[in-house]
Amino acid sequence: MLFRDAFKTATRSLMHGKMRSILTMLGIVIGIASVIILMSIGQSAQGLILGQVESIGSNLIIIIPGAPANGKFSSPAAAQGIVITSLQQRDVDALSREPSIDYAVPEVRGQGDVVYGNNDVTEGFTGSTADFFTVSNLAKVSIGQTFTKSDVDSANHVVVIGPDLAKTLFGPNVNPVDKVIRLKNVSFRVIGVLAKGGTGAFGVDIGNLVVMPITVAQTQLLGINYFNVIVVQANAQYDSAFVKSRVGFILEQDHGITNPNKDDFTIDTQEDILSLLGNITSILTLFLAAIASISLIVGGIGIMNIMLVSVTERTREIGLRKAVGATNRDILEQFLIESVLLTLFGGAIGIAAGAAVVGLVYLGISVFDPSLGWAFAFPISSVILGLVVSGVAGIAFGIYPAQKAGKKNPIDALRYE
Repeated sequence: MLFRDAFKTATRSLMHGKMRSILTMLGIVIGIASVIILMSIGQSAQGLILGQVESIGSNLIIIIPGAPANGKFSSPAAAQGIVITSLQQRDVDALSREPSIDYAVPEVRGQGDVVYGNNDVTEGFTGSTADFFTVSNLAKVSIGQTFTKSDVDSANHVVVIGPDLAKTLFGPNVNPVDKVIRLKNVSFRVIGVLAKGGTGAFGVDIGNLVVMPITVAQTQLLGINYFNVIVVQANAQYDSAFVKSRVGFILEQDHGITNPNKDDFTIDTQEDILSLLGNITSILTLFLAAIASISLIVGGIGIMNIMLVSVTERTREIGLRKAVGATNRDILEQFLIESVLLTLFGGAIGIAAGAAVVGLVYLGISVFDPSLGWAFAFPISSVILGLVVSGVAGIAFGIYPAQKAGKKNPIDALRYE
């Protein structure tokens, strides 16, 4: 029998039992759609996370107190809540003298109740220098201005706040500039509102950010003389790897460290952070896709069961076809084509359904939270994977029923009731 004739026969057989064919394909449709949705959402999330890290500025090097972590996915001691006082003002001064460094910006962080009138919210706050806004790519304000070096040197009680916090404290139609708020029972005058909100790098809520001169934050709110982090922006003329090595050398000299294995600080470049986050999100995406692929196996088993039932129901048909000259191969081809067609049609429908869900997710997020910056991602690799897996599933799970049909004895098949 020609392949064309086998294809027509298989198609007519599937059309004869439309409802059974649709129910048989359902498992494959759900499996392929799940793989596409998870891979697409995973890629969109990866782009969002990496974009947030890149948005904080370029050529950045992050210095955290505490020895470097041993494992790739481990965090330094300071990131685990252990108080380490190794980063001091002398480190910032030494780094600022390095020609390959444009900015060395110290930061301290804390949390407290922000109060204005009857409004009271608990938010995190950041104390830093005037260069914080340049390095963090937050120099634009919608109202007012950012604080200056003079404000830092004079320890002026001024703050710049995020747009979401401004609405929460003062209402949507009130100008917050020159209003006085209280943070941990210390009064501050609002001098500016950041232009953009949303979630920034490392999960920082820019919309509710509170930034003040580091001198005030250290002495009056936290009572410390060290820094939680130092952010260095490398000069664009220098390679970030070179600047990272210079930062390490300067800090080792400043801390009197002769053995690099005993560093009391951790240095990460923006490339290091992007690479780590990219690896983590890729692994998570593959893990989710692997879980979704389990439904493909279930769908394949469903197809095999239905095909076995079909072989039993069509025993007399098989016997009749063999009696008029059909070979074992002809019968095997017909049932195998039926199985592959079921999975391929199911795969195509699953791809369409997955694309529709991904589009709806994108539209929903764009409408309800446009500031999030969620990008539409529909990786071609997921489509190729869906088609390949569905085709392989059709062959793998259809081969046994097809072989069983092809091996039937025509005399016994004709006698079957």
